[in-house]
Amino acid sequence: MAEGMQSHTPDPKDLEENKGITFLSYIGILCLIPLLAKKESKYAQFHAKQGLVLFGFEVLSSILVPVFGLGFIIWLIAIIFAIIGLINVSKGEMKSLPLIGSIGEKINL
Repeated sequence: MAEGMQSHTPDPKDLEENKGITFLSYIGILCLIPLLAKKESKYAQFHAKQGLVLFGFEVLSSILVPVFGLGFIIWLIAIIFAIIGLINVSKGEMKSLPLIGSIGEKINL
């Protein structure tokens, strides 16, 4: 596995109980719902924190739109990472996203 990318095995009960709400983690500001509502779920928190980092990059991209199209590139990368995150949730996996996964793991709420 590439450096900075980690994979964890979710608790089967945690996965079953929280998989539905965890999909919100990668849909913009909706990442706050599992982040705040499912504090006891390691599975939901893992994905919600990565989604929060992605949301930060989406906000950054909207600020940088006028700068040589840089905002569009960041936005496009964020969308690709969100799709990867949604695929990981659908598979019941806790895989860190490339480049930003380690940032999400450092968030303590």
